[in-house]
Amino acid sequence: MKTNTADNGMLASQRFASLSRRQFLRGLGACIAVPAFESLLPTKLLAAAAAPADRLATTATGAPLRTAFIYFPNGAIPAAWWPANDGADFQLSRTLQPLAAIQKQIQVIGGLDHLNATAGMDGGGDHARANGTFLTGVRMKKSATDIHAGISIDQTIARQVGQQTRFPSLELTCDAGRNTGACDSGYSCAYQYNLAWSSPTTPMTPEANPRQVFERMFGAGAADERANNARRRRQEQRSILDFVRQDASAMQQRLDPQDRAKLDQYLTGVRELETRIQKAEQFGDIQAPRVETPSGIPADHAQHIQLMYDIVLCAFQTDSTRVATLLLAHDGSNRSFAKIGIPEGHHDLSHHAGDPEKIKKITEIDQWYVQQLANFLGKMSATKDIDGHSLLHNSMIIYGGGNADANRHTHTNLPLLLAGAGGGTVSPGRFVRHGGKPATNLFLSLADRMGVKNLERFGDSTGRLEDV
Repeated sequence: MKTNTADNGMLASQRFASLSRRQFLRGLGACIAVPAFESLLPTKLLAAAAAPADRLATTATGAPLRTAFIYFPNGAIPAAWWPANDGADFQLSRTLQPLAAIQKQIQVIGGLDHLNATAGMDGGGDHARANGTFLTGVRMKKSATDIHAGISIDQTIARQVGQQTRFPSLELTCDAGRNTGACDSGYSCAYQYNLAWSSPTTPMTPEANPRQVFERMFGAGAADERANNARRRRQEQRSILDFVRQDASAMQQRLDPQDRAKLDQYLTGVRELETRIQKAEQFGDIQAPRVETPSGIPADHAQHIQLMYDIVLCAFQTDSTRVATLLLAHDGSNRSFAKIGIPEGHHDLSHHAGDPEKIKKITEIDQWYVQQLANFLGKMSATKDIDGHSLLHNSMIIYGGGNADANRHTHTNLPLLLAGAGGGTVSPGRFVRHGGKPATNLFLSLADRMGVKNLERFGDSTGRLEDV
């Protein structure tokens, strides 16, 4: 029996609408990283495999190195976070128990600080400073309108290794975004809702909608249509650019010097867009995972987080990018967790003032966030990379927050984990105490492993972090 085009479209819509989250996640877990097969690797990456290991963000086997920075809000309960003993024989704490299956692939990092997040002469605003300082290591300018932070470590890395992939970096959030207005004691909302900064005054606004991210990376439409749609979009962009260039050339003769300067500035933007298109074309057709596109932002927070984690995994697996940030929630978030029996707001509870019941609930929230991380890292560990190692082995995943003990708004001995082995350059399976060093020292060490050159200092760093 034949159906008309409208009927086919309706059936397709119904099939898409009926797609369950379980089906989508199963598809992501099974997505084939076509660019990561050696026979299909881009020429540039094959050349990187033969280059000295310290020159590019690749392992000695030629597999790419990836790094991600994941932020959880409002600090942690220190007594429930830190293991009782250090070294390789450490016992996971209550909060970190969900990581038991991959304990040998994580490193608990103690004794790292962000002193530029402390109050100093600036008074209140610890949540804004915690967020804004986390990946920059600098002191925020306290203003709702005149923002000034610093370039974040992810963008510092992306500037040198980002040309090796279709996307220099990926910025994600599971929170609503705000870049204007005052949010915390006179600090701009931009500090509190962004992790990545491309310049001291320019935050990289993260995307909260998994559908938007997925389509930006792999194209719109069904799995078998994405490559054609992406190719058609590039052709349309080229046609538009050609038209603009011809029109501008004809117009230029009729403009006065001031307007010519404006036109030149405009054409600079056109040339930059053309350069981005040319760069995308260098990588050939997009090798997208054969999974359905996510439908949008789920109502359930856990589902939202898992979708974003899965998109990071797919981006790394397909070598779409090697640098990612994920803001699970902004510091100061007052989200409730009624689904795990905690209807109170997270931030309200974090000011527990020693109340045992509130401490118990905060510990459960901390553990809930770690459970979401464990699900993600488990998938990374189960995913094979080009060299036979796991995707997690060839990655460095930082998980942590800019507040330590949220009850007191401290920024020393931050709760931090480093998952993955950095292609064999990192030694996981340990709890290491570093005794009061800047967190930016760790970032310098990670940047070295990612192939960043000539970075002598970063933020308030005092040197590389040893014994990572």
